[in-house]
Amino acid sequence: MARQLTFSIFRYNPNKPGDKPRMQEYTFEEFEGLTMFVALNKIREEMDPTLMFDFVCRAAICGSCAMMINGRPRLACKTMTINLPSRITVLPLPVFKLIGDLSVDTGTWFRNLQVKTESWIHTNKKFDPNALEVRMDNKIAEQIYEPERCVECGCCVATCVTANIREDFIGATGINRVSRFMMDPRDERSDAEYYEVVGNEDGAFGCVGLMACADLCPMEIPLQTQLAYARRKMAAAGLKLQFAGVKIS
Repeated sequence: MARQLTFSIFRYNPNKPGDKPRMQEYTFEEFEGLTMFVALNKIREEMDPTLMFDFVCRAAICGSCAMMINGRPRLACKTMTINLPSRITVLPLPVFKLIGDLSVDTGTWFRNLQVKTESWIHTNKKFDPNALEVRMDNKIAEQIYEPERCVECGCCVATCVTANIREDFIGATGINRVSRFMMDPRDERSDAEYYEVVGNEDGAFGCVGLMACADLCPMEIPLQTQLAYARRKMAAAGLKLQFAGVKIS
């Protein structure tokens, strides 16, 4: 006999005058292969068309459907209800601006992050569209591939103590992004230049070390390794700047 599932879902539309935050319940029988994404679609299509949540790819590669499921940040499309109790509580991710119900604005946050961390190749070389693509050592390419697997879902940010306290902290995803460019031989920035970007409490030194980001990353990116790499580089750069008599804040 199929389980009866009860979904207690956060409801609030900040753009609707008079609307107030509340929890609303929906109930139906579980069926084989049910994911949270499918469950929410079923609720919206068959029970309540006003329910707001985000999705794009349905295959855990866009990061759009991240939300708090039973107190843990998860991707709805990767979360099977069979692995959850019969009563499921669903909330929007914290830190990000609420659009409505389970929908939050991760796009603006990540765009600002890319600008703040200068997440692009810095080089003085002139681009030649007719030249052959520059070859890269396989080992370096594999190292870069790990941080590149980030889908910018925001789960690591939502579970981060520092990000929940300080809005300027770039979080594990920002440090992961910067470490990717530190590894890239095409990027010509010095460690001192990187230090200006992330050598502070909003960057590599803001993490309190609980590493919930690494435990809860749905893509299982080694965020602890990326943080350690960035911190070592920035600590060494900071010492060199001090020995050189450069005042650092």
